[in-house]
Amino acid sequence: MVLDLMVIGTAITLGPLHNSAFILLLSSRRGVRQGLVFLLSWLANLIAVIAVVVLLTGGQPPTRHSAPSTIVIAAKLVIGLALVLYGAHRRHRPPRPHGPPRWAALIDNASPVAAAGVAWLVQPWALVAAGAATALEANLSTAGDWLALTGYCLLATLSLIVMEMYSVWAPAAAEARLNALRNWLDQHQEQLIVTLSLLAGLWLTAVSIYELVT
Repeated sequence: MVLDLMVIGTAITLGPLHNSAFILLLSSRRGVRQGLVFLLSWLANLIAVIAVVVLLTGGQPPTRHSAPSTIVIAAKLVIGLALVLYGAHRRHRPPRPHGPPRWAALIDNASPVAAAGVAWLVQPWALVAAGAATALEANLSTAGDWLALTGYCLLATLSLIVMEMYSVWAPAAAEARLNALRNWLDQHQEQLIVTLSLLAGLWLTAVSIYELVT
């Protein structure tokens, strides 16, 4: 479970869409404050998903090779295959010009509510669902699994935490470097989405098949 959560959390934090949105938000009026709202909303969404999972299981993982355990593994397999197919589809589709995403219009002069909403909008929900399915295996009677779930939520938020802290400590340098990063993300967005989807999908698929046959 711990390794799966690390892979999923890393794929989430490296996603280009929410990082580009966050940099745009930091560049707006009251950017640091709005960035904090975005960050907290993003983290709250992750925690809420994990909380729902804990309520469903009561903090006790399903017995290995039981019907609930098999259903959980099958769900992870379906998510993994979906990510692989999505990545392969985007890799082979012809490039097409596109304008700024719809959420970009919410960034300038965004209210705290809008900033929180954009954080929810740009979360990679397939990966979040994979994290939730993996969290079903958590045994909350052990401190290690509590730490694993906490670490997953923080890892999935790490890029936002780093950029927010950088903007607070060195605003002038952060603005220039983060804008350069955003330009790079915009130029390589398609490749990043494809790569992260394929890698995370192949990992989940391989792990799920192994768990089903052993």
